[in-house]
Amino acid sequence: MHFHRRRGWEIPEREATPRHLVLNRRALMAAAGAGAMLSAEAQAQWLFGGRSGSPSDPWARNPGDLPDLPEAMRNPRYQPGRAVSPERDAITFNNFYEFGSNKDIWPTALRMPVRPWTIRVDGMVEAPGEFGVDDLIRRIGLEERVYRLRCVEAWAMTVPWTGFQLSKLLDIVKPLGSAKYVRLETAQVPPHMTGLRQTWYPWPHIEGCTIEEAANELTFMPVGLYGRPLPPQNGGPFRVVFPWKYGFKSGKSLSRITLTDQRPKSFWETLQGNEYGFWANVNPDVPHPRWSQATERLIGTNERVPTRIFNGYGEFVADLYTNLQRERLWA
Repeated sequence: MHFHRRRGWEIPEREATPRHLVLNRRALMAAAGAGAMLSAEAQAQWLFGGRSGSPSDPWARNPGDLPDLPEAMRNPRYQPGRAVSPERDAITFNNFYEFGSNKDIWPTALRMPVRPWTIRVDGMVEAPGEFGVDDLIRRIGLEERVYRLRCVEAWAMTVPWTGFQLSKLLDIVKPLGSAKYVRLETAQVPPHMTGLRQTWYPWPHIEGCTIEEAANELTFMPVGLYGRPLPPQNGGPFRVVFPWKYGFKSGKSLSRITLTDQRPKSFWETLQGNEYGFWANVNPDVPHPRWSQATERLIGTNERVPTRIFNGYGEFVADLYTNLQRERLWA
């Protein structure tokens, strides 16, 4: 389909790499304007309610919106092999097209309420249900994992996520033997998700994986990062992370998980299938059609480092892809 306006993902690589992230006066005024419908006391809480008590703190949140997370122990099995990215950079440099196509969507995203929040799990399961995020936290428990995150745009972060394995949620709903795939659907929350007004995109945002990928020990469902509740700009309150895949595979702000025998066609595969496929595993030797994937730029330091196949997680996942030589396993 031909669109008469420039599509948001069609950017040169130089614009996809990070820049110095500073909350300037314009961003501050936009954030203050976002809270205009709140009381003065609520606006102060929203602007000054983060860790530093400063209006430049992007941890500021909607009043009374996010309960504190239970303490979670870090799992030492998953060593990132590099320093954790600066906290501020990780929560202010975001891809989330429901809120806009630039990287500075956090002031807008913070306005979205994330409690109460439920997720429906249905399809080919014995025990479908609708689950509150906080109920799942209490039922399953939490751990912290530090994972490398690799974007298809050739930038990368290292993030301490708090959450639980997707396999533990699947254990609750009991997939049927006929289930082959998992479909992940992002919530649509107008008017907070202003990007939904861009009607040329195929909303809702859909992602998918095989049942084997979903059951892998690495597949993680974060509800927090840096020891804090997961903010909306990072996919809060509930998202998925496949650390061996390009980041666009990791669905954010999930509202529904469906088990099916039909392969889901994802948001980006629908938009630009010649660039973004179903599998999307990281491989430095397979370039994106418009740029190399051989190296990646680390958010926070701008250091350029070599990309690793499966983002360095091959020992956990490479065996998922045997006998799939005819599949397009990479970007």
